[in-house]
Amino acid sequence: MDRKIPIAVQVYGLRDLLEEDPENFRNVMQKIKDYGYDGVELAGLYGLKPADVREILKEVGLVPISAHVPFADMVEDLDRVIADYSEIGVKYLVMPYMAEEYRPVNPEGFQKFLPLLNKVGERIHQAGMTFLYHNHDFEFVKLPDGRWGYDAMFEAIPHDHLMSELDTCWCDVATGKVTEFIKKYTDRLPVIHLKDYIKRGEVKNMYKLIGIDQEESGEDEGYFGFRPVGFGQMIWEPILDAALRANTGWAVVEQDEHYDMDPLECARRSREYLRILGW
Repeated sequence: MDRKIPIAVQVYGLRDLLEEDPENFRNVMQKIKDYGYDGVELAGLYGLKPADVREILKEVGLVPISAHVPFADMVEDLDRVIADYSEIGVKYLVMPYMAEEYRPVNPEGFQKFLPLLNKVGERIHQAGMTFLYHNHDFEFVKLPDGRWGYDAMFEAIPHDHLMSELDTCWCDVATGKVTEFIKKYTDRLPVIHLKDYIKRGEVKNMYKLIGIDQEESGEDEGYFGFRPVGFGQMIWEPILDAALRANTGWAVVEQDEHYDMDPLECARRSREYLRILGW
């Protein structure tokens, strides 16, 4: 297929350059543009006003396609969330993480959560925006009826109220069936996360890498780490081809942790690898 999906970067991966120095936002965004990215997915405003974010991105030439917003913030003051990100020009508001009590492994909590999710999605849709859900691995558990918890969530919510932002890394970790899920969510997957990783052996607490402690005790017997796109174990050609066929509109590079490497260098490597593939 000749059509290509535009590439954005998730600003969460650049947070270490911005949290203590919001005035660095313009410089960081300019570098992202220089690397060849088309847009950004926001993850907070780092104390900047929405109007300032909008103007900086406009001047640099990056599209503010989406924003990750903690679900608690949406529940507490959705009007403000919608107003802020509408002013920036964001089209998609994304729930980035599901609290433990809501997960499919907890059937009672999961069933209580779905109407709340639908209500938020309905209000976002009424505001002219689209609500997306960004997964980890814990949504991909099998329910007693044989369905994936991930599928059950989307089957319970009307299409207009919830669409998918499939995180390829976590889907692969949980199922090894990324391309199958992309195909399944054709026309309901406007944004996809491109995230690479290396995993060896049994890892007890993968979420400590993104600042979330789990209760499991004992030392990990394996290794799990994030990598720039093309530098891990993911095979990207079939994933990108599947996303094209699923009518995905944007691909977002996300790298949660960078270890001893500069975050901007990781972003540059990811973009360069995708360029080598013809993207």
